[in-house]
Amino acid sequence: MLKNPAQRFYYKGDRLKPLRAFCQAARLGSISRAAEALFLSQPAVTLQLQALERDLQVRLLERSGRRLTLTREGSALYELARPLVEGLDGLDGEFRNKLKGLEASELHVAAGSSTILYLLPAIVQAFKQAHPTVQLVLHNVTGKDGLALLRSDAVDLAVGSMLDVPTDLSYAPVYSFDPMLIMAKGHPLSKKENLQLEDLSPHGLILPPKRLTTWRLVDLVFQQRRVPYTVALEVGGWEVIKQYVAMGLGISIVTGICLNEADHEKLEIRNLRDYFPPRSYGVVVRKGKFLSPQARAFSDLVKPGAFERNDYFESGHSDR
Repeated sequence: MLKNPAQRFYYKGDRLKPLRAFCQAARLGSISRAAEALFLSQPAVTLQLQALERDLQVRLLERSGRRLTLTREGSALYELARPLVEGLDGLDGEFRNKLKGLEASELHVAAGSSTILYLLPAIVQAFKQAHPTVQLVLHNVTGKDGLALLRSDAVDLAVGSMLDVPTDLSYAPVYSFDPMLIMAKGHPLSKKENLQLEDLSPHGLILPPKRLTTWRLVDLVFQQRRVPYTVALEVGGWEVIKQYVAMGLGISIVTGICLNEADHEKLEIRNLRDYFPPRSYGVVVRKGKFLSPQARAFSDLVKPGAFERNDYFESGHSDR
């Protein structure tokens, strides 16, 4: 039995301040920067951190060079505390959103060109029909630029494909698309019954820029199997690639998300799932981020079965 239950209750009621100081110090890696973010003095932040460690009886932060890093116990607490602190800090805005509903708000979504062009049209259409006054902003970014927007909270969420998921982000894959070899009509490879990866070697590939995931994936598979390959043309955009392939300027390996019935009429298409892994697409958020109602509504629409979108998913697609 506690000797002074009133005092213990009071301390717990005031735990938000040291938890907020801890989260800022963990996020920024510096007590001085945490103090600036909280508009407090450095000694005040230090005292709050010491009080939290003393109360929990564990070491939460340690210095690595000039930067503070989380201990094992600190990482566990940060994972628990961050959504709570952000939720409380965002309570006023969330309360106002609840009062106003979804009718006077914004939603910022990051996505690459292929996602915006092939995956999102039906999702955006359904969202706008359900929430016509929400200002939806699609940020056309890929790779590090998209991750930077997520980490800075410039966007609410991202939709796309990820191969390597950083520890500070959460990725929920929803759809899976097979890798497809596309060729011009009448191409010699289209006549081979048992197509091998080595058969592609003499033919020049048309690929997206090296900075994009597709190039990395193609290069990785060829390197692992020790099969040489050549790049005939480097160009951005699946629609451009499909047009150049149809002209006979090379072959390409694309994700099934970008192929429709019209492409099957003008291109030779073969599935390469035996050699290349499928590409998943889904929702990416920052771990611990408090999602607004409109962000949750958009995320829910990405899930399979949310609505009919057969016009956009006619080939190379399977639900996960």
